[in-house]
Amino acid sequence: MNKQDKKLETLRSDAKEIFAVCLTAVDPYQAVKRFVHVQGNRLVVGMEGEPETELDLSQFDRISLVGAGKATAPMAAAIEELFGERIRKGLINVKYGFTQELALTEITEAGHPVPDENGVKGTGKVLDFLQGAGQKDLIFSLISGGGSALLPFPVGNITLSDKQEITRKLLACGASIDEINAVRKHMSSSKGGQMARAAFPATIINLMLSDVVGDKMDVIASGPFVPDSATFKDVSEIFNKYNLKDIPPAIHDHMKAGLDGQISETPKENDKIFDRVFNFIVGSNILALEAASKTAKTLGYETLILSSMVEGETREVARVHTAIAKEIVKTGRPVSAPACIISGGETTVTIRGDGLGGRNQEFCLAACMDLVELQPRVVILSGGTDGNDGPTDAAGALADPFTVTRGKDAGMEAAEFLNRNDAYHFFEKTGDLLMTGPTNTNVMDVRLVLVG
Repeated sequence: MNKQDKKLETLRSDAKEIFAVCLTAVDPYQAVKRFVHVQGNRLVVGMEGEPETELDLSQFDRISLVGAGKATAPMAAAIEELFGERIRKGLINVKYGFTQELALTEITEAGHPVPDENGVKGTGKVLDFLQGAGQKDLIFSLISGGGSALLPFPVGNITLSDKQEITRKLLACGASIDEINAVRKHMSSSKGGQMARAAFPATIINLMLSDVVGDKMDVIASGPFVPDSATFKDVSEIFNKYNLKDIPPAIHDHMKAGLDGQISETPKENDKIFDRVFNFIVGSNILALEAASKTAKTLGYETLILSSMVEGETREVARVHTAIAKEIVKTGRPVSAPACIISGGETTVTIRGDGLGGRNQEFCLAACMDLVELQPRVVILSGGTDGNDGPTDAAGALADPFTVTRGKDAGMEAAEFLNRNDAYHFFEKTGDLLMTGPTNTNVMDVRLVLVG
């Protein structure tokens, strides 16, 4: 191995190590344990030394837990460890494969990102349980990324297949998670504060691992216990914005009835049903980015966190990151090499082809074409913290100045694969897929630009 190859291999190894530390930093089990403290009959919720809510456990007859998301199983494990046999019942929905052994909690595995019948059944169990809760109930809600798709319970005449169809349309047109969840909340009996309505007057401790830009509580898993800021009018504007046609008739009729005031809005701020609901974010993307920065510094890099709130079309965001890499190589700005530029958030992909991939793989495929003429001292990594990028088994990918050449050696043109959104099959052959397996966490994406 020559000197250049060795440098590139070190950069690739460092990128993977930094990403692995990010996952550890947002471990959902530890996030709950950092936030929930039990001292006899005293419950304290908040970071150590910064209590936000204190409750007397002797005031409650039952302690239970419900929830949904890719990270919810380890969150439930933490609550089980904290409360033991005090827990009377636990019901959670998780994505297929994102599970673990729990002693007191019933797990339903279900579909994500497109909801399925298992999700409907599991959500029905949760709603039935909540509707039987009373003032002497303390319920922990454990919510994490993916929870919106995993808590489907169609409202009115809307069917599961209707929800699946509109979800696919929204994903394909590049709608943001805020927009997708605004629509979901108005097609469902379980989202947009409606679980708080079902559980009233029970006391709810809602613990959320954020997977949305800006950590907006009403967007995380479509806010089942949070006042909804979206309206039927917002949904109508989203449909118009993306020029969505052939909307299933039941959804069209339901939205029209909502616009006409024939159907009640989702619960809003100041509704009494939220008087006994306490909402907390226990983990988020910025924690992962801070862990990346700390680790990169120990590896000898100058670091810069750009933002944890990066949104936009994936290909355009990729070009911004490669432009920064070029600037560091040429001028040493905004930080001098060896450098590690870090960003987070969640971009979108407008699907134009019939290939396989996800936003992180597409990011790296777009980026690698910009790196061709650079010296072999730049590596870019983009990965989803949940371990699943789009409908694939990869978390994301890596790119360097030789990625395009490796593709050509395998008979592939990077531009052709990008045009048909087929990043997975490109990187599968070049050996650049980032494989972690299900991580049981989800705080959006982490992107790393390393310049040696």
